[in-house]
Amino acid sequence: MSYAEVAVNSPVAQRRTFSYSIPPSLNPVVGQAVWVPFGSKVLQGIVLQLADYPEVEETRDIVGVIDPRPLLSPIQIELARWISEYYLSPLFDAVALMLPPGFERRLVTFFHVAPECPASASSGAPTSEERQLLTLLEKEGKVAQRALEKVLGKKKAALVLRQLLSKGLVTKSQELERVRVRPKVLAYLRLVADAHAAMEAAERLARRAPKQAALLKFLAGRRSPVSLREAEGEVGRTAATARALQVKGLIVIEDVHVWRDPLVDRVFLPSVPPIPTAAQEAALSQIRAALREPRENGTVVFLLHGVTGSGKTEVYLRSLAEVVALGKRGIVLVPEISLTPQTIERFASRFPGRVAILHSRLSLGEQFDEWQRISEGAFDVVIGPRGAIFAPQPDIGLIVIDEEHEWSYKQEEQSPRYHAREVALKLAELSGAVTILGSATPDVESYYRAQTGSHTLLQLPQRITVRGESPLPEVEVVDMREELKAGNRSIFSRSLRKAITEILAAGDQAILFLNRRGTATFVQCRDCGFALKCHRCDLALTYHGVEDMLVCHHCGHKKPVPAICPSCLSRRIRFLGLGTQRVEEEVSRAFPEARLLRWDRDVTRGKNAHERILKSFLAHEADILIGTQMIAKGLDLPLVTLVGILSADTVLHLPDIRACERTFQLLSQVAGRAGRGSSPGRVVVQTYTPEHYAVAWGAKHDYISFYSQEIDYRRQLKNPPFNRLVSLVYTHSNAEACRRGAERMHQQLVERRASGGMDIALIGPSPMFFGRVRGRFRWQIILRGSDPSRLMGDLSLPQGWVVDVDPINLL
Repeated sequence: MSYAEVAVNSPVAQRRTFSYSIPPSLNPVVGQAVWVPFGSKVLQGIVLQLADYPEVEETRDIVGVIDPRPLLSPIQIELARWISEYYLSPLFDAVALMLPPGFERRLVTFFHVAPECPASASSGAPTSEERQLLTLLEKEGKVAQRALEKVLGKKKAALVLRQLLSKGLVTKSQELERVRVRPKVLAYLRLVADAHAAMEAAERLARRAPKQAALLKFLAGRRSPVSLREAEGEVGRTAATARALQVKGLIVIEDVHVWRDPLVDRVFLPSVPPIPTAAQEAALSQIRAALREPRENGTVVFLLHGVTGSGKTEVYLRSLAEVVALGKRGIVLVPEISLTPQTIERFASRFPGRVAILHSRLSLGEQFDEWQRISEGAFDVVIGPRGAIFAPQPDIGLIVIDEEHEWSYKQEEQSPRYHAREVALKLAELSGAVTILGSATPDVESYYRAQTGSHTLLQLPQRITVRGESPLPEVEVVDMREELKAGNRSIFSRSLRKAITEILAAGDQAILFLNRRGTATFVQCRDCGFALKCHRCDLALTYHGVEDMLVCHHCGHKKPVPAICPSCLSRRIRFLGLGTQRVEEEVSRAFPEARLLRWDRDVTRGKNAHERILKSFLAHEADILIGTQMIAKGLDLPLVTLVGILSADTVLHLPDIRACERTFQLLSQVAGRAGRGSSPGRVVVQTYTPEHYAVAWGAKHDYISFYSQEIDYRRQLKNPPFNRLVSLVYTHSNAEACRRGAERMHQQLVERRASGGMDIALIGPSPMFFGRVRGRFRWQIILRGSDPSRLMGDLSLPQGWVVDVDPINLL
């Protein structure tokens, strides 16, 4: 075919492909990466389709091929097109989700001193800022725009560079950034003859070339080739010595591709599968039947609703074993990187050497190598958070989404704002795979689909421990209003304090849960009431005692704590609210004999930090684990007999349609960490609203009653699953300009709705709950209807707008 439809790596491209002619010297295939001209630039592109005729009259030639192999399969191309259309995202953004790590290369703008600077009389004398940049450019030759922005600041540098260009004092060029990652290649040394011959050669060289003799003796003592790096560690610098021995024909220096294995230091002991319970066997029989059913496309979706500790993971493992026996492979998604180590251990003990992991805490080299080996079919299962759904796993027969209710499966930070659960369902449909959605507290929309027949509901109603089928932990709800009336102003209720004392005496472990980081959630002047806020986000700064700094949890801005109030100059500064650091301090004071661990984002920034904390707690190196939502998700901690939820109201009163659902899920999931071992568990829930249905049903582990009440409210308010939502958010550095921009878009949508006769409700425009973030004001319009994306159609959104289809957060 003579033409190719290419998705181009440019923000201008949006949701379309571009037609290019194929020169006789090239023979690209679908899924291959190519260089294409785009305006005055040459950019990356992916061939999505070959055709006999172009979509436009005039076309330009493809410049060249980037990689000889196709990077995307036909199924991945179809999935990328669906993501772009469904989530209204640029097509290349969707394609990029499936490309090898480090593939994308952006254009970098460089500035140079003009070869022939015009006379100063015609161009005007340079200003001090212009002289500063010219001096730097003369010294360095060429400098990237980003480096120049660091010298003068982004806005100032842009202005000065425009002036220099207009005066003809500098020129501008663009280059692709350097390749970020390559296969790792190490030099290995191999003997040409056997060890005996090498020792004889070493004896002959001992006097005139002692270094060569030492290296030969070292290699003779090894049974296999040795890396140059290892040899240097034993006998000193050997590069020149090795080359000399190679010239003499005694050794060979070979370049060997090395796999950067993220699990290289982990040892997994094989495990014997337990005997399944009757409920597990009933669920497995239906899953096996679906797996064995021949199917080229379309999917069977199972919603596995099992209480905490009911053995959902065993169902996943046996289902995967069935898939592997059928000659296919699987993908298992977990909601948090913190869950990955424990999940890997369980799967690797059943499938030794056949488990891959993909997540952002791996080095770029590790991600690159894992991606390559996955694409070659080296693994039975890929495990990771939401991005692992795009792993190039061939012959997919099973997709498992553990804790499918978790909102971390939704990408909110950048385009495309996809939900991994919905993407997994589409991938399974295109691949003919079976999907298992597992949770003790299913997403209300998933459970509704099971009730209406879209999904098949499987249930595991009993908890399984070493004691056999065991009851769920007893939950005590403490009304903190009554604690205050009784004169208790501590963060611990009397019941919780007593329970902690008892578990410490018994030698058991406890979890204390609070979904807030830091020491104090806001800092306020006691005289005038002034609260310290982030100057960029207009939100309260959180005090972090470990750093002794005020931190904005939205933009990361930090500042020291002022000694006096900026408003009234009073010295009466008060730290209010509660965070995990403060909890740690309070527990240390109340229970000085207790060994403590904290698990939140502040202490898990490094590689393998989650695994180190988990190992330490499992080894009983700590008595009490204090943490945020990271500890609420599927962890199996057999020595934990007490869970204390310090505040059940953290999320409950936020103005969001899912606030009640999130509260119920957090309570149920955290409570489920207790009593999973040989001793029964106990849960103490502290709240100021014990009568709220999310708290009341959560305390009773009663998902069905919660779902019935929640789905009635959703029906009355016409919220999902009875309608779909699209969120349009406009941001601007000026408050009034932000308001006017939102109102203009609202008027445009009203006119489009009227002309198209669409039954779509428009909510807003209105300022968002977090009205200013990172220096930009935020206004929102919400579209609600059976298919609200229709109203967007081919609407071109001006700069500053973000579209989020099926948002999980409206704050």
